[in-house]
Amino acid sequence: MKLGRQFGWLWGAYAVSTFGTWLAFDAFAMIAVLVLHAGSAEVSLLASAGVAVGAVAAVPLGPWVEFRRKRPVMITADLVRCAALLTLPVAYALGVLGFAQLLAVSVTVAAADITFTAASGAHLKALVPPADRLTATSRFESTTWTAAVLGPPLGGAAIALVGPVTTVIADAVSYVLSALGIRAIGPGEPQPERTAAPRAGDLLDGWRHLLTSPALRPLFFNALANNALIMAVSPVLSVLMLGHLGFAPWQYGLAFAVPCLGGLLGSRLARPLATRYGRRRVLLTTGVLRALWSIGLAFVRPGVPGLLVVMVTEAGLITCNGVFSPVLAAERLDLTPSDRVARTLAAWSVTGKATTAAVTALWGLLAALTSPRTAIATAGILLLATPLLLRRPTERPSPASVPPSPVGPPPSR
Repeated sequence: MKLGRQFGWLWGAYAVSTFGTWLAFDAFAMIAVLVLHAGSAEVSLLASAGVAVGAVAAVPLGPWVEFRRKRPVMITADLVRCAALLTLPVAYALGVLGFAQLLAVSVTVAAADITFTAASGAHLKALVPPADRLTATSRFESTTWTAAVLGPPLGGAAIALVGPVTTVIADAVSYVLSALGIRAIGPGEPQPERTAAPRAGDLLDGWRHLLTSPALRPLFFNALANNALIMAVSPVLSVLMLGHLGFAPWQYGLAFAVPCLGGLLGSRLARPLATRYGRRRVLLTTGVLRALWSIGLAFVRPGVPGLLVVMVTEAGLITCNGVFSPVLAAERLDLTPSDRVARTLAAWSVTGKATTAAVTALWGLLAALTSPRTAIATAGILLLATPLLLRRPTERPSPASVPPSPVGPPPSR
């Protein structure tokens, strides 16, 4: 289904930057370990503090983005990320790369990520009509999972062949190409009008909308809890697999790359399932199903059987997420007024990143005090309760949430 030339450029820009990001997957941690010989405490600090501080720094950017043309904001965010990343290979070449610089770049990139996400979400809503939004978000989701399958193995090979900062350079170049793609969308974006004078409360409008919307509030809290608990397990699982169980790095990468094919499948199924059963039912069903898998990671054992346990568990989880995420993204856009999209997406991203950073740090402490397996099992048990947050909204569902009538198919997406 064609969504037009302008969407094609936006999608292309997203694709190239996403492949760059996955090519540089865990690049900061690898640089910290391989170049700076950092310990586990410093790597954990880099993973959590950089994202958390970047999220806080992005708080005032939501209202600022709301009343500006989105394409220049997106281009600026791309160029800021490129410039920040390029400081790392320059410092590495000069022999002056340090941990503080890694942390500063992590903060800058995290803040620019949130700004870009807020602007691109608002721009997507303006660019794509409601009937086509689930198709658009599904294409973004399938692109993400395709990049997740291909990027990390290629990035690992590039680091092994060329050096530890190779993928960082590739990621920086991808942001330049993304900026060029957004520039190619062309002129004609209207200047958003501010209906009232700027006020301090603008900073809170995104959270106010999320917390007062009967439809968005349960989705917001479910996403926060689910994503934080899943991501908190990741570093603990790496310690368990690479340290305690003795898996080779290539086996560890394979265990997570192959299941990403499930995300690609899920993203392709999202629109047909939502068309047939309605968005609300799909969100409830996949919201329950995706909570059931992570507990299996607590039973990983050495060797091929353990590798298969990880692959099957991750494949089930990622497939459910592949369906859930684009439907959630489309529903979130439809349920948010056009003059509040950037602030709402910024609030969602800021809260999500800060929550994930805090829970990741807490789970690292739990694993240190008990064991990695205990920490993984605890997260899996808590995840089983997250579907309880998906209560039925009381406000009128969006038109796209209504199942098709037997007379004929819904409007084309």
